[in-house]
Amino acid sequence: MSTDPQKVALVTGAARGIGLATAKRFLADGWRVALLDIDGENLKRTFAALGKPDTTMAIECDVANPGAVAAGMASVTKRFGRLDALVNNAGIAIFKPILDVTYEDWSRVLAVNLTGPFLCTQAAAPLMRDSGGGAIVNITSISGLRASTLRTAYGTSKAGLAHLTKQQAVELASLGIRVNAVAPGPVDTAMAKAVHTPEIRADYHDHMPLNRYGLEEELAEVIFFLCSDRSSYITGQVIAVDGGFDSTGIGLPTLRAEKRNS
Repeated sequence: MSTDPQKVALVTGAARGIGLATAKRFLADGWRVALLDIDGENLKRTFAALGKPDTTMAIECDVANPGAVAAGMASVTKRFGRLDALVNNAGIAIFKPILDVTYEDWSRVLAVNLTGPFLCTQAAAPLMRDSGGGAIVNITSISGLRASTLRTAYGTSKAGLAHLTKQQAVELASLGIRVNAVAPGPVDTAMAKAVHTPEIRADYHDHMPLNRYGLEEELAEVIFFLCSDRSSYITGQVIAVDGGFDSTGIGLPTLRAEKRNS
């Protein structure tokens, strides 16, 4: 358990998936957690299922809405009075061929995935500064580090978020705030299970040295580490948590076959 039960984390996109796993990781270490999500009904169910009303709060909010973000941060201030960690996890994905991406698609993906973390960080930084500093983790994606089909808006938004992370790290260091990013590779989330066909999953396996999808809990461990004092000298970094996917070029399936046959 944490020696400081007063610490507070705000996790966006916390009603399910990596966000929920991260919220649970904070709670397991004795932190208080504000769970923020645009899906109000799912958020209510998640909040009730956690069964920790004394140490959690639920905030229904669209991170792309400046007024809603400001109101959400005000509620965190009122309830907990401090903030030590912010995890900008909320995001959306619209996968279409580049010529089929509409202006509305592009605008919404950029608004949630890039403007959202900008707004949340800008709103959180003064409270975090007044709490003695803290850490911010932006959830980018392996799609922001390497291009793929159907990801014009999504990949570009995540690449922008990776650079925003560095900008934030440079400017917020003087306030005692560290900023890093985690770039998940293929993870067994509900969304991945819904959209990744067996053929797509096989393709991913062919390019990952660890030869498997990650778990939400594995991402949560890295996120929690970057928010903890154990990472006190790390800032401005983008860490791929991807089973080696980003590091791999062509030929891995062939090399595996040769090793089996040797």
